[in-house]
Amino acid sequence: MNGFTGELIGTAILIVFGVGCGANSNLKGAYGKGSSWLYLCLCWGFAVAFGVYAAGQFGADGHLNPAITLGFAAFGFFPWSKVGAYLLGQFIGAFIGALIVIIQYWPHFQIAKGKDDGNVINIFATAPAIRNPLFNFLGELIATFTFTFVLLNLGDFTQGLKPLVVGFLITVVGQGLGGTTGFALNPARDLSPRLAYALLPIPNKTSADWAYAWVPIFGPIVGGILAGGLQYLLH
Repeated sequence: MNGFTGELIGTAILIVFGVGCGANSNLKGAYGKGSSWLYLCLCWGFAVAFGVYAAGQFGADGHLNPAITLGFAAFGFFPWSKVGAYLLGQFIGAFIGALIVIIQYWPHFQIAKGKDDGNVINIFATAPAIRNPLFNFLGELIATFTFTFVLLNLGDFTQGLKPLVVGFLITVVGQGLGGTTGFALNPARDLSPRLAYALLPIPNKTSADWAYAWVPIFGPIVGGILAGGLQYLLH
């Protein structure tokens, strides 16, 4: 239960800050509308860092990400007995985080009349800069592989300053590899907020783009597992 609770709380914090930055940079009337890519990468970096800190305080390992949990477990770096609780906490936490952002920005959704006013799925989930399913999938795979491999070599990344190191790692992954797909890196971070956008009665919303949703689910999972495999071979 500690793992479930920690992953739920940590992932909810991750989404509140990360998706909140997306809403601030997109929605009509928000002070941050039109913010830069660097702003978004830093926001997501710090969102992950503070989510990891919180998860660690509740006894979790601070994965906040099914790709990390599965990638670690596939080669013995994390016990399979905990995987179910971690995944459940991550997906539920991400949905709760998205719900909180919807409440926070409700008046802005009310005046944002669709795509032209920034009321788009990009607030909640990722979308490709150039739609090419094969290369979008490879982009998510490569970005998540790189991220996961570094995490595997950080040891316990919930302690001391290491969550901030993870945050800066997210930022540089976004800056270097995220310009093609928006660097989901995380199936829960993408799927649960996308589901919240699709299911909840948000005013003036546009398409949730379910045709693309498989890319930020399976690309990160494959990338995480491959990183775990390489770590296993090297050690």
